Amino acid sequence: MQLGLIGLGKMGGNMRERIRRAGHTVIGYDRNPDVSDVKSLEELVEKLDAPRHIWVMVPAGTATQTVVDELGDLLQPGDTVIDGGNSRWTDDEKHAAALAIKGIGFVDAGVSGGVWGLQNGYALMVGGDKEHVERLHPIFEALKPEGPYGYVHAGRVGAGHFSKMVHNGIEYAMMQAYAEGWELLEKVHSVENVREVFRSWQEGTVIRSWLLDLAVNALDEDEHLEKLRGYAEDSGEGRWTVEAAIDNAVPLPAITASLFARFASRQDDSPQMKMIAALRNQFGGHAVEKKG
Repeated sequence: MQLGLIGLGKMGGNMRERIRRAGHTVIGYDRNPDVSDVKSLEELVEKLDAPRHIWVMVPAGTATQTVVDELGDLLQPGDTVIDGGNSRWTDDEKHAAALAIKGIGFVDAGVSGGVWGLQNGYALMVGGDKEHVERLHPIFEALKPEGPYGYVHAGRVGAGHFSKMVHNGIEYAMMQAYAEGWELLEKVHSVENVREVFRSWQEGTVIRSWLLDLAVNALDEDEHLEKLRGYAEDSGEGRWTVEAAIDNAVPLPAITASLFARFASRQDDSPQMKMIAALRNQFGGHAVEKKG
């Protein structure tokens, strides 16, 4: 199967490689000519056979809107656009409606896997009309982890990104819990080997998880996280999750508190946020702020 892929950064570049390893043809475009297969969006569209399928993997907001608008002018009826970035689900509805007028399909795909996706596969939460989703099934199969799970057609347009948003909200709360526990362990004098306490939790405990494994990785690299500043960004999806909870009158005390904790990290050098920053760097390659 052929696929156009726009955005070849940390995730997009690895996704291109994983899809190619599954035997599909991927033509990638990026503003960085060193990684791009073509020089322009026009050339990308020209090199694909109809019906074309183009996956957009660029930052949410203005960047995604610009690319979708440009594709709307370049593509033909029967083609499909897939937004695999972290767009807000309400933007998906607007994009789908605008492209539908031109006979172009739209699918939104929430993608989780970070910098580890090439090796482990990507969890995919997909929204869109059944006919558009089904024709992309070979690509989803190539990207997902091995085994029966890791891919779901979550529902109509917007369902994929809404599901990924909730996933990220849960992620906020889980990281906050590990960070709070780590700070408390570091604080008391009786616990002399906090890193190994975390390591002991990796097997046989109810709190074992991949995030815990990544926390141990971070502590192996910097045992007391002394090289990091206690500052953690939020990607926007935590805020959107809390806003959706308010709109739907659903109580989310843990997720909301974890979002506010990140805001607090911008006021001082928070020990908990050192762990949050370390975890975000471990699973997603997100930038951290070093001391000094």
